[in-house]
Amino acid sequence: MTLLVMKFGGSSVADAEAMRRVAQRVVATHRAGNQVAVVVSAMGDTTDELLDLAGQISPGPPPERELDMLLSAGERISMALLAMAIEQHGVPAKSFTGAQAGMRTDTAHGRARLLDVQPERVRATLDAGGVAIVAGFQGISTDDDITTLGRGGSDTTAVALAAALDADVCEIYTDVDGLYTADPRIVPTARRVTRLTIEETLEMAAHGAKILHLRAVEYARRFHVPLHVRSSFSDKEGTWILVGRPLTEDTMEEPIISGIAHDKSLGKVTAVGIPDRPGAAAAVVGAVARAGVSIDMIVQNVSTSDAHTSDISFTIPDTDGQTAVAAVRALQDEMGFADVLYTSHVGKLSLVGAGMRSNPSVASDLFAALAGAGVNIEMISTSEIRISVICDQSDLEDAVRAVHTAFELDAEEDAVVYGGTGR
Repeated sequence: MTLLVMKFGGSSVADAEAMRRVAQRVVATHRAGNQVAVVVSAMGDTTDELLDLAGQISPGPPPERELDMLLSAGERISMALLAMAIEQHGVPAKSFTGAQAGMRTDTAHGRARLLDVQPERVRATLDAGGVAIVAGFQGISTDDDITTLGRGGSDTTAVALAAALDADVCEIYTDVDGLYTADPRIVPTARRVTRLTIEETLEMAAHGAKILHLRAVEYARRFHVPLHVRSSFSDKEGTWILVGRPLTEDTMEEPIISGIAHDKSLGKVTAVGIPDRPGAAAAVVGAVARAGVSIDMIVQNVSTSDAHTSDISFTIPDTDGQTAVAAVRALQDEMGFADVLYTSHVGKLSLVGAGMRSNPSVASDLFAALAGAGVNIEMISTSEIRISVICDQSDLEDAVRAVHTAFELDAEEDAVVYGGTGR
């Protein structure tokens, strides 16, 4: 008997009709002789609507504990409704909150990390022949408070549950037929990718691809959970994320481009005129880290104004811009640097694929495509299987389309986006 964890995103359970369609798929999977655990997100834009309500009630930052309590309600609504819909087909179903499903987290409200998963009640339901439905995105902290895992956290719930249950596969259902060579909302001719290594998927998720949550991919790699990303609106095979497949195969002598990820949610901080001495970068980056802000790309170079100073630029989530600037500016008098500059709404494009490092033409072709589209590059970062560039956000979508065409990634037919508002 195969044990599956099926995760359905917000667009897949957006309304009563969608909920019934998901229930039919779950019931068919169960009746085919499988054990089925389901993880659900909040319906449609429910989480955003709850955030809007919180903003109307509390113009300043709301209490984090109460915000987690509020936001966790969206997934609880979905789980209960889906259990009801499944019961209508004569299949026993039980819904569980993250706490009831054994999702134990740390105490960081809004961005909690899983510490342990003990899904005894879920396993008992499966062993009794029923379907277990778990609310994604949430858990219970070591202080016994409700916590949320951050946006996209339902993916992490699903993979963690699959690992704890030793599931045969974790299926991530969304509003497109799998992972594509680019966001099909930006590039309609994007091509569906049938197979990706876990390393390539990590790079895609880390640099803007929205289909899979980064922490979910990290969890899948750590616990060797096979992933299948597919659509809840069709029966097509989606994209298989392969854990343990090597980055290179006999067929990979030529550069292979798996896809293009983009991110329009970044800001850029530049500390200008930092004295060029050992420890300067550590002081700046350390201050930002202590403020709880994650840094993405970093560039340090000799200042144009003084040969004995340097400029350090780094990208961060735009929502953390004020926090990061304040952390760096607090060092200004002590370190004696000239200024702190902030640029909001910068864009990042990342080209991902195996074999890139040994093929210098990939970088030159990328830069030529951007130049041809009139896109100015502000920062560059590379890894063995990725090249990322920072540009003006207003140029980002044109840049994605130009690079996609330059690397001959276009499909003959347009991709289908079945639902979702993209909010």
